[in-house]
Amino acid sequence: MPDHSPYARQLREIADALDAQCQPTDDDALTPHPDTLDIIRNRHTKRGQLNHAVPEVLQLQRRIRRYNADTDLPHGDIIALALDTWLRAKGYPPGPASTQG
Repeated sequence: MPDHSPYARQLREIADALDAQCQPTDDDALTPHPDTLDIIRNRHTKRGQLNHAVPEVLQLQRRIRRYNADTDLPHGDIIALALDTWLRAKGYPPGPASTQG
């Protein structure tokens, strides 16, 4: 019977390298704001359409669909959380009137 241990070791090394690249960060800048989470959870929040052309090579639509399939978080909520978190981290929080539904 052939010895497959070198291949198993190589596969473990590849898996470890991939895990190291894909580790989520604990960076506070990536944590959604509590107010945003409250708004997202409220199904009575008035919603508007956001439609922008994005580079296809980023595969954002496919990635959003996959994340939705894994978490059941609606597509619009994924986008709202991501954009709000990024804009807040850049110093652009919503104004006081925008938190009202």
